Amino acid sequence: MKKLGIIGAMDEEVARLKENMKNARVTERASLTFYEGELMGLPVVIVRSGIGKVNAAICAQQLIDRFETDCIINTGIAGSLNAKINIGDIVLSTDAMQHDMDATVFGYDVGIIPRMDTSAFAADEFLRALAASVCHEVNPEIAVHTGRVLSGDQFIAAKEKKEWLVSAFSGICTEMEGAAIAQTAYNNGVPFLIIRAISDKADDSASEDYPAFEAKAIRHTVNLVCGLAKKLAAQP
Repeated sequence: MKKLGIIGAMDEEVARLKENMKNARVTERASLTFYEGELMGLPVVIVRSGIGKVNAAICAQQLIDRFETDCIINTGIAGSLNAKINIGDIVLSTDAMQHDMDATVFGYDVGIIPRMDTSAFAADEFLRALAASVCHEVNPEIAVHTGRVLSGDQFIAAKEKKEWLVSAFSGICTEMEGAAIAQTAYNNGVPFLIIRAISDKADDSASEDYPAFEAKAIRHTVNLVCGLAKKLAAQP
């Protein structure tokens, strides 16, 4: 790995990661602010994508084209779709799908992107295994889960929608950016991993849970990304 791209969805995530950077250089491009430097000895570019799939895809393509990152990690928070996943836990993607892709009128199943060879974009297995190991070290108080991340331009807050996402896609968490980054990485042949800290249960309790647990979720993802960067920097 020559350079790691790190995409956060919120200013709070990026600000915490920037605190651990050295020799940061700032570049403005496509209405985005990129911070290029070193994180725990690893060359990185850190950027906030903004909310939603379009912002996320633009950001990922800029990292690949402009900064020549050869690996992308997307950090953030998500709503749980599995009762065994608690608020504050970490989810690492096995793959990612867009739950709001709907070409069913043409005979495709919901979630299937027409004229592509896959619609479930597989994350890098080495990155996922390393991230799981690191998370146990730096966040011993929480559990780590692996599974399918679902993305759509919707904040999921209803139990009925949650149940549909599970039955239709077998996802374990839902958010608004990961699958777009996954598709961009896949189209460019770049390995990726989506890291999500669970901040709510993606049900009718979301409005109560979200403000209380957002700070904890960000702390866990920042701990993990810094630990992962340190391990990657030590790779031969």
